[in-house]
Amino acid sequence: MRRRDFITLLGGVAAAWPMAARAQQPAMPVIGYLSSASPDRDAGRLRAFRQGLSETGFIEGRNVAIEYRWADEQHDRLPALAADLVHQQVAVIAQAGHVVGVFAAKAATTTIPIVFVTGVDPVGLGLVASLSRPGVNLTGVTTLGIELEPKRLELLHELIPAARTVGALVNRMHPIAEAQSSELQAAARGLGLKLQILDASTERDFDAVFARLVELQADGLVIATDGLFISQSEHLARLAVRHAMPAIFQLRTFAAAGGLMSYGGDFAEMYRQSGVYVGRILKGEKPVDLPVQQVTRVELVLNLKTAKALGLDVPPTLLVRADEVIE
Repeated sequence: MRRRDFITLLGGVAAAWPMAARAQQPAMPVIGYLSSASPDRDAGRLRAFRQGLSETGFIEGRNVAIEYRWADEQHDRLPALAADLVHQQVAVIAQAGHVVGVFAAKAATTTIPIVFVTGVDPVGLGLVASLSRPGVNLTGVTTLGIELEPKRLELLHELIPAARTVGALVNRMHPIAEAQSSELQAAARGLGLKLQILDASTERDFDAVFARLVELQADGLVIATDGLFISQSEHLARLAVRHAMPAIFQLRTFAAAGGLMSYGGDFAEMYRQSGVYVGRILKGEKPVDLPVQQVTRVELVLNLKTAKALGLDVPPTLLVRADEVIE
């Protein structure tokens, strides 16, 4: 072989090496992110989710891809969105927002792993068999939700001891709406309060709810746990401020946006943990071996500026118990 031919052949082999190496690299895993909300409303939860992913070594765009499906609070779209993710053959489905999304994902696949987040007891809902052994392809993270409804009413009454009529906002479309209403009614009777149950299943219902509160001359409002209300927490806070309505909800974002109080679980921690679980599944662990995580930490946030604007005197005992006071 002539020297020139040998060099040409060697150059061709060398050029082929990078292509061969690329061909041998494993395909980037794809996560299906199924949300009942929209990108802007899910921004905080998504940051926490990505943080959890990064803790297991996965960075979006670098070594993992994410296919997003947003229902924009149109829950009837969730089954089709879940089915589309299954059709795309994603490696794992991460559910965010309303619990309807978990049921949609569960109905769409029995093989693709699903990591859910919920403020409702997943065993009571029938999502998983038990917290320790959740099922073949489901696991997730839960926090205290409905269990805290009576406590929120109690805190509101402590701040407004002269209250006689209080409204409770629920979403009748939620599987636990009836249980929420019963829990709140029982708590109201114990406190000597008249409780008015009000329903909102879409954002369009909110204005009518607050108008009804004014008609009822309600002294305050408890907003029950619900995916729609979570995604609309800042909007609900603005409405409460506009109508000078003392209100309490589960999320800190509600109090930060002008709502009177919030008392609930740490949702950022929930989504961080879900990101960790998704990362562990991508590394080969199975959902059946990952017990449902329970985030039990709760925090009380009080907006003192709003309390003063409403002419409320905050008891020192309540100030001392607050995890955060917004001034």
